[in-house]
Amino acid sequence: MRPAIRHRLRTLFGTRLGLSTTGRASAVQFGLLSGAAQLYLTFWPDSSLPRGATFLTIACLALAGGILRSWPRDRISHEFVRPSFRVTITVGDLFDQLCHLVIGGNDVFDTDTRDDLLIVRRSVQGQFLHRVYAGEVARLDDELDAALAGTRPVGVEERVSKRAGKLSRYPVGTVAVLGSPGQRYFLTAYGTMGNDLTVSSGPDQLWQSLGELWRAVHLHARREAVAMPVIGSDLARIDSMDHASLIKLILLSFVTSSRQSVVCKELTIVVHPGDYERVDMLELAAFLRTL
Repeated sequence: MRPAIRHRLRTLFGTRLGLSTTGRASAVQFGLLSGAAQLYLTFWPDSSLPRGATFLTIACLALAGGILRSWPRDRISHEFVRPSFRVTITVGDLFDQLCHLVIGGNDVFDTDTRDDLLIVRRSVQGQFLHRVYAGEVARLDDELDAALAGTRPVGVEERVSKRAGKLSRYPVGTVAVLGSPGQRYFLTAYGTMGNDLTVSSGPDQLWQSLGELWRAVHLHARREAVAMPVIGSDLARIDSMDHASLIKLILLSFVTSSRQSVVCKELTIVVHPGDYERVDMLELAAFLRTL
C-alpha cells in the first residue's frame, strides 16, 4: 500500500477527529438515504422491497458516502468574510504556484549552495537560487544588496569567527523584496545563521518575522495571491514545533493581521510532498474553521 494511502487511512480511522468526522458524515448520509426509502414506501406501501436487505444496503452506502466525504484531501481551502480573503493549504511544489512567493532565509541572507555548506541545495532557498536565478549567485546577491540598502545591519561578524558566507547581520524579521510587480519574491529572515554555519530559530522569532512579512506583502503584493512553504521546518531547527503546529502558527498570524488590514486576497501554504505524512489535513481543516 502506498505511504500516502496509509497516511490517509491512519488519519481517518486512527484519530478521534477522523472517526468523529466520518461518523457525522455517515450519519448525514444515512438520514438522507433512510428518508428516501421512507418516501418510497409512503407512495408504494405494498412494495416487496426486502426490509432487512434494504437497511443493510442503506447502512453500507451511508458508511461509504461518509468515508468519501471525510477522506483527507491534499488540498483544503477556507473563505473568510469581513474582510474577504481565502486561505489554502496544498501539497505540491512551491515554484509551480503562479503567484508571488515567500522564501525563508537567515539573518545574513547567505545564498551560496556549494557543497551544501551554507545553503542546502534541496532547501527552498537553494531551489530559489537554481530555479529562479539559474544558479547565478552574484546576480542574486546584487539584487539582495539593493533590496537591503535601506536597512541597517545590527552587526558585522569577523571572518575569523564566521569562516564562510556573508558577515553583515540584519534584524530577525527583515524582508528583502525581489522581483518585479508582476512576480515578487519575499525573502524573510526568520532564523539566525550561527558562526558554526547552522541556522536556528524559535517560535518567538518566527512570530516576529511573520508580522514583518505580512507588512511587506501588504505593501508590495497589491493584494494579489501569495504562496509560501512551511517556513520554520526541517533545516531551521525549530524542534519544539511539528509541521502542523508551524502551519497553525502561520495561519493564526496571517488571519490576525488580515483582520486589521487585508494582507492579500489569497494565501497558499504549500506542503512538500515528502512532508505530507507529517500533516493531518482533517485537523488543519477543523483549525481553519475555528479561525
